[in-house]
Amino acid sequence: MRYYFVLTIFSCVFAYEKDLTFSVQAGKTDCFYHKVLPNEVIDLEYQVIDATHGELDISFQLADPVGRIIVADYKKSENAHRHTAALNGDYRFCFDNTFSTFSQKTVFFDLMIDTEENQDKEYDEDKEMEFGANSAESYMMRMRDISESVSRVRDNVSTARRLQELHSAHEARDRNRAEEMCAKVMTWSMVQIVLMMTVGATQVFFLKSLFEDRGSSSYKKLIPGLGSQ
Repeated sequence: MRYYFVLTIFSCVFAYEKDLTFSVQAGKTDCFYHKVLPNEVIDLEYQVIDATHGELDISFQLADPVGRIIVADYKKSENAHRHTAALNGDYRFCFDNTFSTFSQKTVFFDLMIDTEENQDKEYDEDKEMEFGANSAESYMMRMRDISESVSRVRDNVSTARRLQELHSAHEARDRNRAEEMCAKVMTWSMVQIVLMMTVGATQVFFLKSLFEDRGSSSYKKLIPGLGSQ
């Protein structure tokens, strides 16, 4: 009987969680689907961490199984949403990059479907049945305390994990920006070096020509046909 209670306690703290990083091509829309039961909580976060050109932004939509739009974001770099499902079915998560002509966006997406409320309800029903079957009230109270402690630990660990993933996404975005800025600085520096060498060589050539004989062919070499006029 004790094994049964322990199994029930640990089964009530599990929830679905998934994070992924993907690319949305310019002018395209990528959608994901996940089945959600009524009264389950949809907790999601997304962030644009890289773009080939332009701003780090994307449009987002969350739709229920009948196609009704629940959440709609337009051209945002990051956002977080929490929604309690009212219908049973596949919910749609779409990332829209159709407003971009050339820029490909890299998006970090974290989704968690929390089933704790439903599982806690099942646990309460099992507990009531056991109360009716025996009088071990103190034992059930201890099991309830253990269940609450495990739930708190699960929540704290899940929160810490999501914060680490979010900080990792911020770090990836900042690194991409720094690398892009470094590439621009290097390109502009090379252009400036070539321009300075060209200007310097031209100045040396004309300065040298000032000290040569005016009757020499320096200007004739520079401007063909000058001496024939």
